[in-house]
Amino acid sequence: MQQKTTSKIRLRDVTHDDLPRIYEMQLDLESNRIAVTIPRSEVAFDALWLNVLRDPNITAKVILADEVLVGHISCFKMDGLDSVGYWIDKEFWGKGIATQALELLLIEVTARPLYAQVATSNGASLRVLKKCGFMVQQVHIRSCWNPPTGQGSPQSNALLLKQTWRNGLFIAFPIAFYVLSCREKDEFRRELTYN
Repeated sequence: MQQKTTSKIRLRDVTHDDLPRIYEMQLDLESNRIAVTIPRSEVAFDALWLNVLRDPNITAKVILADEVLVGHISCFKMDGLDSVGYWIDKEFWGKGIATQALELLLIEVTARPLYAQVATSNGASLRVLKKCGFMVQQVHIRSCWNPPTGQGSPQSNALLLKQTWRNGLFIAFPIAFYVLSCREKDEFRRELTYN
């Protein structure tokens, strides 16, 4: 049974002073295994965040629990889609922090529809997204393998989720699931929906 946090959760803009803590969090092996991601080198991390902080089209926030930095959350374009992503320090998993942070971000970010990708093996993150109104749009196979480091997995299933809100009301769309057998982005971006 998950224990809800009694911490006061708030978001604030990411600053350069937050980057060492964010870098440290993204190195955690268990977090990367569950999210099916590969930790970035310090050089790659610095380059990514330099671009994130410069881009006025990206909303990047740190997540504070009782004023302690416990994660980050953002809204950004990925493959032309307005997308959200978040990372919570594993010490704070299972306390409802990701759900509260995503709820706060959804109030601030008005773009709709929003999308998120989650590894099928990441049940906790899938539950967070569903609680916040995201629905599975499609399943696809992605490559997350980094041969030089031997990290990641050659193939993993991922879900693309979609959330659409209109005037504070959730609009439900019937969704059909399907598995893509190839990794091309054009195939990934096809959406199978019906009325």
